[in-house]
Amino acid sequence: MRGTILILLFTLAFSLSGKGQIKYESNNGNYLTIRGTKLYYEEYGQGMPLLLLHGGLGNSADFKKCLPHLSQKYKVIAFDAPGLGRSEYADSIMTYKGAAEYYSKAIDVLKLDSTYVIGWSDGGNAALLLAKMRPDKVKKIAVSGATYKLEGTTKEGLEALKSFSDTTWVAKELKPWIKQYKEKSPTGNWKKYITEAKKMWYEEIYFPKSVLLEINIPTLLIYGDNDMYTPELGLELHRAIKKSQFCILPNTSHDVFGEKPELISQIITDFFTTK
Repeated sequence: MRGTILILLFTLAFSLSGKGQIKYESNNGNYLTIRGTKLYYEEYGQGMPLLLLHGGLGNSADFKKCLPHLSQKYKVIAFDAPGLGRSEYADSIMTYKGAAEYYSKAIDVLKLDSTYVIGWSDGGNAALLLAKMRPDKVKKIAVSGATYKLEGTTKEGLEALKSFSDTTWVAKELKPWIKQYKEKSPTGNWKKYITEAKKMWYEEIYFPKSVLLEINIPTLLIYGDNDMYTPELGLELHRAIKKSQFCILPNTSHDVFGEKPELISQIITDFFTTK
């Protein structure tokens, strides 16, 4: 089997110094205009650029628990995806390829010579596409809870997708999310996001498997052992991506950055720094 399989069956012990740690939202954000769309981002720390691509229904705050650690070593650039957070909607219907194209253009507008990328869930899918699109700029990626197809989603994962893509359910059960969406979004049109996300999430194939075969940069694939995607799906991606490593976090769901922020930050940092 190509690459390295890393299965974590115990919690790594390490300590993080509190000195000089940066908290999320301690810096003012900025906007890039890409294809007429204002894309919001925040920067923290110094060093090698590191793009953070968040998941569905989220925003850059998805990584707030990891920021104190990551910003000690990297120039962290945390985006709000098109249609989420403080970013405007894209100029076309939501797709993973479309999101990757926005991030690709952002690399150019920010004049980044090279960068690492972390992607979670929907952001992980976009990161895989970005790795294929921009090997000239993207040197390594770490993705968690990522996939290229709907098949391989667990029963519980499919039930979650059904709920999150139902505007009636969201209106009843996710009132806090709707509130924060309206507070941050330039339009406040949360139903547009749910409608477009539903179409994207229920595509049988998000992008061709050939994309994985063409990724030629070091790639870390991370899943929780209780993720919404099966370990078999993760292994399929691992076998397809030539320079990949595969990691399963114990006692962890799809929300690895929320549940194990220090652990996953250390694992990813080690991956980025190992030659």
